[in-house]
Amino acid sequence: MTKMKDLHAEWMKDAEYRKEYEALEEEFALAHAMIEARAKAGLTQEELAQRMDTSQSAIARLESGRMKPSARTLERFAKATGTHLRITFEPVGRSL
Repeated sequence: MTKMKDLHAEWMKDAEYRKEYEALEEEFALAHAMIEARAKAGLTQEELAQRMDTSQSAIARLESGRMKPSARTLERFAKATGTHLRITFEPVGRSL
């Protein structure tokens, strides 16, 4: 059986797929960072949801990248996981 990783590698050979995937890179990075912060805090999605006064399914949507969180939600997430939220703006393709 082909693993998802193998399928992804194969699909990345297609220029249109690669373009769409790369367009979502920042969303994937945010979702990954959120999952990592929760895991490092030793929390399940349910436990995090309780700390944030929301549902486990809302946490799952955040971690899947299907939902773009507001700055307020990110602040609540950081507090609930015992982390510090830092948002930066970086130049694209050129140095200042």
